[in-house]
Amino acid sequence: MTSLTILETGPLATIQDAGRVGQASLGIPTSGACDRASYALANRLVGNRDGAAAIEVTFGGLVLHADADLTIAITGAPCPGVPLNAPAVIRSGQVLRLGPPRTGLRTYVAARGGIDVPPVLGSRSTDLLSGLGPAPLTAGQTLPVGCSYDVMPGVDLAPVADPPAGEVVVRVTPGPRRDWFTDAAWTTFTTQSYAVSSNSNRVGVRLDGKPLERARTGELASEGMTLGAIQIPPSGLPVIFLADHPVTGGYPVIAYLTDPEVNPCAQLRPGQPLRFI
Repeated sequence: MTSLTILETGPLATIQDAGRVGQASLGIPTSGACDRASYALANRLVGNRDGAAAIEVTFGGLVLHADADLTIAITGAPCPGVPLNAPAVIRSGQVLRLGPPRTGLRTYVAARGGIDVPPVLGSRSTDLLSGLGPAPLTAGQTLPVGCSYDVMPGVDLAPVADPPAGEVVVRVTPGPRRDWFTDAAWTTFTTQSYAVSSNSNRVGVRLDGKPLERARTGELASEGMTLGAIQIPPSGLPVIFLADHPVTGGYPVIAYLTDPEVNPCAQLRPGQPLRFI
């Protein structure tokens, strides 16, 4: 069987696919790729079927050894030293090194046939919050590559822009607990420029800025949570839920992002400015 050997992982590298969809009522999180658009593009470029598992790399540093000739595609945060947004063949014995990306945070490496690790509850995704799925990748690990795929799309290069390096602006929809905050707080929320906190991870993007004032006090009963929910904990500072978010939460949700708006948030670096409109 064709395989890839991990020589170095960088800060964090995990296996991700489309996630454990539709099981939140059982307490099972969805997880899956953080930047779903980049993940899906990588799979399409090598002719993989929807939901094939790929490698999600956080801030570069991944080093791979090809144990046989293999067609790959690399998308998302652009890492130097590797082909980007295009199918490419790595030869048996070749070593692939992903340098730190010039913009963005997460890069996706898809191999034709998909990463064929055993699924857990219907998905090969690593969920860092629940502990479901394969563990984060480690040096010396060998990843089997599957043999199930469709025809190649015949695309030489996908015309995709790099993740922005400056301020990112995303559109929000008022959430179910908008009335827990004052009108002045909503104005602050939709006008100030937040900074991404270094405490962000696959669970959520935490933001630094001016805290939001509540119109209501007291506790909120736990409610179901979805991808793109923006919670306001007691600090008054927003948290954008990403792929590994919990299925329930007890802090008010002031707003939501649609799925397409979540993708650029998954590429935000610590310190990068973000504004909601």
